[in-house]
Amino acid sequence: MRFCCVNLGCKVNRVETDAVAAWLINEGNGETTQEDADLIIVNTCTVTGEADKKTRKAVRHALRVNDHAQVVVTGCAAAIDAEFYEGLDPRVEFVPKGQLMDRTFEQAHVTERARVLAGDAFRTRVGVKVQDGCNNACTYCIVHVARGKSVSRPSAQIVEECVALADAGVREIVLSGINLGSYCEGQRRDPDALRLPSLLRQILESTAGTGADGAPRVRYRIGSVEPRDVTPELMELMAANPERLCRHLHLPLQSGSYKVLKEMARPYDAAFFTDLVERFHEQVPGMALSTDVIVGFPGETEEDFQQTLNVCRACGFMKIHVFPYSLRAGTPAAERTDQIAPEVKADRAARLRALSDELAAADQARRAGTTEWALVEGPGRATVESYHEVTVGEDVADGDFVLWSWPCGDADD
Repeated sequence: MRFCCVNLGCKVNRVETDAVAAWLINEGNGETTQEDADLIIVNTCTVTGEADKKTRKAVRHALRVNDHAQVVVTGCAAAIDAEFYEGLDPRVEFVPKGQLMDRTFEQAHVTERARVLAGDAFRTRVGVKVQDGCNNACTYCIVHVARGKSVSRPSAQIVEECVALADAGVREIVLSGINLGSYCEGQRRDPDALRLPSLLRQILESTAGTGADGAPRVRYRIGSVEPRDVTPELMELMAANPERLCRHLHLPLQSGSYKVLKEMARPYDAAFFTDLVERFHEQVPGMALSTDVIVGFPGETEEDFQQTLNVCRACGFMKIHVFPYSLRAGTPAAERTDQIAPEVKADRAARLRALSDELAAADQARRAGTTEWALVEGPGRATVESYHEVTVGEDVADGDFVLWSWPCGDADD
């Protein structure tokens, strides 16, 4: 069978889509273009109104360019409005995430489930989803409705998967989840329940450390963790395991304004956030932090935006992912009458992206004279622990670790 996966949205979607693709490839099915596929899988996104539009366009495109393929839609947008997608064409079928593997195998006539390790397209960096769903209810977001309550995978299953991936030659494993920091095996109120730092410790103890040259055999990268979920134990673990546990974390800010954060229903304020960042830099040498920021949230004033700029400068992020607020029907923020004009959102987004570039260069400059292990991911291209992309010799093979020395003087892009 020939298949094509279309992925939209977050990194968790990417992990889920890659898992299905790898499994089908390992079973002898061929990955191809949408035009030539017998099965098209569209992993949808609905985090914003704009994402919803892109999802609908992607499904219509699949139907238009291929007049015979079965089109399976899954993911957040499809979960919210399955009737719409199935009403587009008799060939469209909605399949919930929890049933996607079973339905895909049935379509591909797979009779035995071989364990997914890594195919040629997934050898360098592979994501492992350890958690799904979210118990928060930010006023701009509908993902908690689409994904449901937070659910964590059993730790033994996760460790087994990481060991298998490492044995297959994967060099970097990214732990991901919709609300990764809420990982909990056991009752949430039980102080003895296994949480993210303990899971990481189990994984590190179960896989190889570093080679004779000091390079990691396999390294781990933690995905996005909500500020309130960062614990002293997590900081201590990152500080105690350089090289093996990447000195980088994605820490969503969303706004630097006390008023806007409260109206977003984010459970912290700017003072809490900046204090957390300060402690990270004190306790984990060489730590790099990236973030998400929404600009133009309903009611955001210029003063609110200036507060966001100030917090971003104080935190010294190595990367800011800038999102102009996009109205998502069904969320409290969408009902507000004080929506921000598109031109104002565009202006603020441009100014914040300019600051992001400035802070990225400053973060690189701070690293002058230091070294990090860089994972080669393409001809002349590698990613260091701090998640900056750097340039290496084109003779170095994909998947190799090289010791990168940050130059003194101008920062490297």
